[in-house]
Amino acid sequence: MEKPFSKNYTYLVRRIATALINKGEVKMDYSQLAKDIVRFVGGEENVSNVYHCATRLRFTLKDNKKADKEKVEQLEGVITVVEAGGMFQVVVGNAVNEVYDVLSKQMKLEDDASSGKRGTEKKGILNSFIDMIAAVFAPTLGVLAGSGLIKGVLALCTSLNLLTTESGTYIILNAAADAFFYFLPIFLAYTAAKKFNTDRFIAMVIAAALVYPTIVSAYSDSITLRFLGMPVILARYTSTVIPAILAVWVLSYIEPKIRKSLHESIRNLLTPFICIIVMVPITLLVVGPIADYASQLIAAGYLAVYNFSPVLSGAVIGGFWQVLVIFGLHWGLVPVMTNNLSFYGRDTLGPACMTAVAAQAGAVLGVFLKTKNKKVKSLSLSAFITALFGITEPAVYGVTLKYKRPFYIACICGAIFGGVAGAAGAGALAVATRSILSFPIYIGEGFVWLVASYFLAMISSCMLTFLFGYKDEIEEESSKDIVLSTPAAGEIIDLSEVNDPTFASGSLGEGFAIIPTDGKIYSPVNGEVSTVFPTKHAIGVVSEEGAEILIHIGIDTVNLNGKYFQSAVSDGKKVRKGDLLMEVDLQELIKEGYDPTTMVIVTNSSRFKNIITSHKKNNQTRKLASLGGSI
Repeated sequence: MEKPFSKNYTYLVRRIATALINKGEVKMDYSQLAKDIVRFVGGEENVSNVYHCATRLRFTLKDNKKADKEKVEQLEGVITVVEAGGMFQVVVGNAVNEVYDVLSKQMKLEDDASSGKRGTEKKGILNSFIDMIAAVFAPTLGVLAGSGLIKGVLALCTSLNLLTTESGTYIILNAAADAFFYFLPIFLAYTAAKKFNTDRFIAMVIAAALVYPTIVSAYSDSITLRFLGMPVILARYTSTVIPAILAVWVLSYIEPKIRKSLHESIRNLLTPFICIIVMVPITLLVVGPIADYASQLIAAGYLAVYNFSPVLSGAVIGGFWQVLVIFGLHWGLVPVMTNNLSFYGRDTLGPACMTAVAAQAGAVLGVFLKTKNKKVKSLSLSAFITALFGITEPAVYGVTLKYKRPFYIACICGAIFGGVAGAAGAGALAVATRSILSFPIYIGEGFVWLVASYFLAMISSCMLTFLFGYKDEIEEESSKDIVLSTPAAGEIIDLSEVNDPTFASGSLGEGFAIIPTDGKIYSPVNGEVSTVFPTKHAIGVVSEEGAEILIHIGIDTVNLNGKYFQSAVSDGKKVRKGDLLMEVDLQELIKEGYDPTTMVIVTNSSRFKNIITSHKKNNQTRKLASLGGSI
């Protein structure tokens, strides 16, 4: 017997629940969600490190085999799970900050040294590199984007002669925008120290020495410095990436050895003293020059590729950017972007990324315009809106990748117009999210062509998806009836009478509701239990006829976190009609103000000619729906 319910239904409900959560229409218990996520990734003892980006919790696990991907994906509030780059990535959407805040408190991430400890699993050079880059840059993403947008707005204001570079307003706002980029080594030293499990403040002091005014002036004025007679090869370290990260990596090996060699009574005092007095000279004499040379090689290498063919480089990035995002590998390009800004003052990778995101937005817009399926239409509209603001995970995982053709079309359109942006010489003044609000950071050479490429990528992707990329899935119509026994004693009511718009609208499928008088919930069919939700407020059963049935006990009872619920079955359990599934303390549930109305939904109701219920108490039958129509 096929078991589509656990994948299809839970995916659907997870999407709807997550959308409602992010809109604030449902109060989600992030505490329980965080606990469940940690439990299903193998427990706190299996977590080496966890941080987040715009939409994902990124776990570095000691043993990925201990993580139960399917269990995590079934959690309400989780969109999907991606295993890539050696990381276990849980996509939770716009609620990622709230979930991470709760999770970090539960695991004491900020104060516990384990938050930065290295995993024991061998992940390979590439995976380790991507993991390191993501861990270092992801925490800075918000302020990176915000500072970049301020720089873009200032560029727009000066180009329109609304501000002059000599005005006090410009000077103050420019300081606000440029501070993060100027002192970038210090910020990266902090996040790198967390990743490499070394003292964060010692790391920041070492990085701060690189951008100390006297050192900066010595480089600018070509002053020769010597340390204990050894010449110091000075370089410009402001706004750089590699020197600070490399210095902290070296520190992560030196600091533990120094700490262990000192007696406890003097350890806390002398460890910082020795580390700073040793590492600052080493960084300026050895690590810094090596890192600076590596940075120059990367910048020169990228420039050579770009100069060889701006069209080709733009097309490759525009076509494959979203593929890299799927696997979390796009973080490998972030240092290149930042390095370009440090050496050349602008980055030409960003424009191609903009067209890639625009194409994904256009593809989901095409699906929205083409589909007649209410659920797909609602999902694609919300995904389109988030894609406009640079967040493409809902669009990719929820729509384009699911239906494949829209994703391919978006990649092709992204490549074509990424090439156009490359040919125009478009560039970014800062690193920011690929949002429609980010246009000001691209003011300068090729700006008009970039704006045109962005919207043309979106429009062409939309049109091609509408014409060739999407067709509503037509489920095979069945001549069979599906007969459901009521799962509990009580009064049967129409779904439209339920005090919950999601169920009342019938968007999840046809069915009925019952106001129970008894807390025992029974199976309405012969079949198999496909899903017992972690909070026990809902159960999924697949009948022998293939009907995917959701039994949702009470309204908003997810907030009880399993309180008053006692499950009698587990996933995969074979059941017969009338077998006990769940026991609920109705009196206590009602005392806490919850509506006990229980919904019975056939989520694939369009496959059945008639949906009929039989009431145990008086042996009555009632036709609920015909050909998937309304009750």
